[in-house]
Amino acid sequence: MSDCIFCRIIKGEIPSDTVYENESVKVFKDINPVAPVHLIIVPKIHINDTEDINDQNKSAVAECLNAVKVAAELAGVEKSGYRLISNYGSDGGQTVNHLHFHLIGGIKMKEGLI
Repeated sequence: MSDCIFCRIIKGEIPSDTVYENESVKVFKDINPVAPVHLIIVPKIHINDTEDINDQNKSAVAECLNAVKVAAELAGVEKSGYRLISNYGSDGGQTVNHLHFHLIGGIKMKEGLI
C-alpha cells in the first residue's frame, strides 16, 4: 500500500534503524521507544491487522514470530525477558494499519496492563 508508513519503510523510502531483516520480515527500532529496547517487527507483505490473517498470509505471520527470537537475542533481552504486543483497532491502540509486533524490554515491567 503506497500510503502505509511500514510499507514505505520496508521499501526503503523512509529510513529506519534496522536490527534484522530477511526475505519475509523487517525488524527496526521504534522512533518513540517506551523502553530501552523497543523494536517493531513487521511482515514485508501488507496485512492490515490480526483480523486479516488468513491461509494465504499466515506464513508471513509465522515468520514474524520466528524473528522475535532473533530480535530478542540481537537486543540482548532473550534471557532477561521482554513483552511482545500487537495492537488491534483504535481501542486497542493500533495507530498503523499494517500488522506489527512491538518487542519491548530492557527494563523490569509491571504485571498486568502496561
